[in-house]
Amino acid sequence: MLMRTDPFRELDRLTQLVAPGTWTRPSTMAMDAYREGDEYVVAFDLPGVSADAIDIDVERNMLTVKAERRPSPKADDVKMELSERPLGVFSRQIVLADTLDTERIKADYDAGVLTLRIPIAERAKPRKISIGVGSSHQQITG
Repeated sequence: MLMRTDPFRELDRLTQLVAPGTWTRPSTMAMDAYREGDEYVVAFDLPGVSADAIDIDVERNMLTVKAERRPSPKADDVKMELSERPLGVFSRQIVLADTLDTERIKADYDAGVLTLRIPIAERAKPRKISIGVGSSHQQITG
């Protein structure tokens, strides 16, 4: 139901180690996608990102998630010795299949994980079709 749109993902991961993301060239974020019952679940790792720094957009069947991890405020007398946690902008775009209902996406953010739940559209669910005999018409039931 989901299609990956980034053929250069591994190259992007290498460049992410060298430079932080910017709004014009964001870094990618790790994600998991799976089906759970009648919905698709997509979970993004965003530790250290506040909920107000996350932007989720859907245009037609393109889902875009952007987030910005900002440096934490420090006192003037603090001297950084080691900084390994990446800062900057992270983004991910996913093409959603037409079988998903993009009007009813739910988003939750807990413990640094953004979870999107995307229901499968009613038209994509299996239906039983009854067969009429003689002059009866076929009827589609859902």
